[in-house]
Amino acid sequence: MIRDIIPDIHGQADKLTELLSKLGYRETRGTWRHPEPGRSVVFLGDFIDRGPENARGLHIVRSMIDVGHAQEIMGNHELNAIHFHTRHSSTGLPLRAHNAKNLKQHARFLDGHPVDSDAARDAIAWMKTLPLWLEFPEFRVIHACWDRRAMVGAERHLNDARLDDQAVEWSADPDHPHFQAVEVLAKGPEAQLPDGTTFTDKDGHERPEIRMAWWKTDARTWQDIAICVPDPEAQLPAGALTADIGYEPYPADAKPVFFGHYWLNGEIVLQAPNALCLDYSAGKEGPLVAYSFQEGARKLDLGNVAVGWPQADNEI
Repeated sequence: MIRDIIPDIHGQADKLTELLSKLGYRETRGTWRHPEPGRSVVFLGDFIDRGPENARGLHIVRSMIDVGHAQEIMGNHELNAIHFHTRHSSTGLPLRAHNAKNLKQHARFLDGHPVDSDAARDAIAWMKTLPLWLEFPEFRVIHACWDRRAMVGAERHLNDARLDDQAVEWSADPDHPHFQAVEVLAKGPEAQLPDGTTFTDKDGHERPEIRMAWWKTDARTWQDIAICVPDPEAQLPAGALTADIGYEPYPADAKPVFFGHYWLNGEIVLQAPNALCLDYSAGKEGPLVAYSFQEGARKLDLGNVAVGWPQADNEI
């Protein structure tokens, strides 16, 4: 049996159909299917925002799931959307503020799913059913970070790795312990830079913290551990990591883990012998990438990577 693992689509429906076609899937009877018995897709979340065809992309994904040809997990953009469209049970305020920054990030979804519309309610209700992670006999999938400590912290408030209504509220409350656990799983672990240091990210935002490359077993400096920093050597402080950042790398003897989220570019590489990020910025100018995991495989092999090359998309 083969499972094709596909990361962040971000409303790029043309890139998705191009990649599915390259993998051998065909659109028949209202959904995409593979002629090989049992072959299916595992989606890594972030189906929405950025790209021009959020509704069509969601339709493709949901139709495949409905007929048993795909499984899926939640990405941080689905988590953000749930918070954006859900009001607090006590205050009545949105769990995610409707400010200029969040409206811009969510604009492409809102184009077809206005707040309080039937389309939005249907999509958000579906998103709330998504698990934060899945574990298969031979591999694991997570959107941003496989962290057992965070999973243990979150599991007390989850049902089969899924958020219930109370957990949704807690996951939007920075003062609740559940918040940090879900943040790590869906958005990745972060570390505060020392001495008030900041850097400017790819979107022009000044940040006092970095995302940590949690798969690295040999990180010793800020430049080693940072991910998604445009110029680590120039933008980050020199010197060893501080002991309080909570860095615990993915075990070298653990089963392979696949994830997205990190907007990589350039040559596709393994992050570790048992860790592979598949997000190569398909939400903007990059290609949509997939890994075909063959049942019984003993190690990750980049020969199993398929790349669907990007098309014009007018992204934001």
